[in-house]
Amino acid sequence: MNHDDLRDWSKRAADWAHAYHATLRDRPVRAPLVPGAVARHLPAAPPETAEPMETIFADFERIVPDGMTHWQHPRFFAYFPANAAPASMLAEQLANAMAAQGMLWQTSPAATEVEQVMVDWLRQALGLPDGFTGTLHDSATTATLSAVLTMRERALDWRGLAEGLSNLPRLRIYASAETHSSVDKAVRLSGIGQDNLVKIPTDTRNSMQPGALAEAITADRAAGYLPAGVVLCAGGTSIGAFDRIADCIEVARLHSLPVHVDAAWAGSAMICPEFRDLWAGVGGADSIVFNPHKWLGAQFDCAVQFLRDPGSQIRTLGLRPAYLATPGDEEIVNFNEWTVPLGRRFRALKLWFLIRAEGLEGLRARIRNHVAWAEDSARAIGALPGIEIVTEPSLSLFTFAMAAGDAATEALLNRINDDGRIYLTPTRTAGRLAIRVQVGQFDCTAEDVAMIPQVVGELLDK
Repeated sequence: MNHDDLRDWSKRAADWAHAYHATLRDRPVRAPLVPGAVARHLPAAPPETAEPMETIFADFERIVPDGMTHWQHPRFFAYFPANAAPASMLAEQLANAMAAQGMLWQTSPAATEVEQVMVDWLRQALGLPDGFTGTLHDSATTATLSAVLTMRERALDWRGLAEGLSNLPRLRIYASAETHSSVDKAVRLSGIGQDNLVKIPTDTRNSMQPGALAEAITADRAAGYLPAGVVLCAGGTSIGAFDRIADCIEVARLHSLPVHVDAAWAGSAMICPEFRDLWAGVGGADSIVFNPHKWLGAQFDCAVQFLRDPGSQIRTLGLRPAYLATPGDEEIVNFNEWTVPLGRRFRALKLWFLIRAEGLEGLRARIRNHVAWAEDSARAIGALPGIEIVTEPSLSLFTFAMAAGDAATEALLNRINDDGRIYLTPTRTAGRLAIRVQVGQFDCTAEDVAMIPQVVGELLDK
């Protein structure tokens, strides 16, 4: 394939994409397949000679779409969304065409400077204080790992980078049980260790108890441990829990500990001023992550980490050998020094296109609709016989279960997902299995969301 061929096939691919999105409602949300069903269509060995693109594209159409769970389906209510607004898709095409490696300012000046401006646009949109800066990662997992690595080195006065951890004090990180498993992964990969992630008890609102946090820190210091930092939850993945951000930050400050806030999903909702009470006090954090690729419409992958002072993270993650130096300017921003990978894609382009094409008011309207439609759906499901609302809507996320118990709840969930019209996933909360509903797909309508109680009602007794 040459660039002339690429031009023609790109047009064909654009037509295919248009037809795909136009017919998504006619497809089951989740592929009705068994493991290995797709692989059986693929040759066991690679081809020795080139094949015609016509054949390759035909195989794609025959094999791939029906083997996918359709994340852009308007009735995808599982997990959190991985949205892709049309303007974001277009920007990704352009970024892919340039195929730049944005590790340094000098390798991609526009990529670096557009990223700086987009991070500040989003800071303003979320109502965060002046002075926060930040960078883009692939996902919140990487951002949280970056924050935890920085906590580790701050606590050790940056000795861990050179000496390793074997002869240094045992560190402790504090989080609630509602934080995402990415926090667990971060403490494992950072060398701090799973046993040193202290899960702080939550209250009746599933929020971290500030008093319990203070007690745990004090007890660990008395036992000879070295507290390193606190990770707070703003919209947990399981049931949408919010920690008491301001109160917990106050405790952390009293103990001179940095704070990272995981708002991967719910952060997008903070473009709506009326929801900001949910994370009141977040401006006191040292690090905050949210994923525009979840609820805001930026195509996956795109996570923003805001930093009060990037110096500590740059000191932790930065490495500047001579072959990566920018001659004559030691103060230039090179974002690879803010993140784990050296290589960087031009993620900021899709944010630029998205925010301009939709406008903040357009994005706010979508989020407000999703919240309202989720509340309507929860009320309708709660009125069905034999159903209990387990957790009330937190923004656009709620859970429900069969009153008859876990086995009946699991059987209902299997019927729902086998039916194919909607897609829901399970969670466990308060010791019971629950079915999780999250409204947030970019193109869903009130009618799509109303199908949730309709399908649940139809399948209750089957």
